[in-house]
Amino acid sequence: MSMSDPLADMITRIRNGQRAYKGAVMSPASKMRARILDVLKREGYIRGYEVETSEDGKAAISIELKYHEGEPVIRQITRVSKPGRRVYSSVNDLPRVANGLGISIVSTPKGVLSDAEAREQNVGGEVICKVF
Repeated sequence: MSMSDPLADMITRIRNGQRAYKGAVMSPASKMRARILDVLKREGYIRGYEVETSEDGKAAISIELKYHEGEPVIRQITRVSKPGRRVYSSVNDLPRVANGLGISIVSTPKGVLSDAEAREQNVGGEVICKVF
C-alpha cells in the first residue's frame, strides 16, 4: 500500500509513541525524515535516531524519544504543509510557535532548518510542522 504523506506518518508515530511512554519508535527511512529528525535532535526534542537495515533490505529509522521528569518533551507536534495544501512562508512571515517556546520546521533552499535558523540565514520556505 502506498502512503500519501510519509512525513505525517512519522510525526504520528512520534506522537503516539510519546503518549504511550515508549522508549523508541520505528519508521521507514528516507532522507527527508532524517533531516527533520536532525532538527528535532539539535533542538533537544528527541535523544537521537539510528538508521537500520532489515534482513529484507528495507531501511528503517529507530527514533529514541525523550522525557523530562516522566513527561514527554514533545507536548504537541502537528503537520502544517500537507500534500493537498502546501504552506510556504517568507522569512518575515515564519510562524512563531507558543510565542517562541516551540519551533517550526521549515524546508528551505539551504536545507531543513528550524524557524530560528531560517531567520538567522534569512531564508523562507515550506513550513513542514510545528513542535511544542
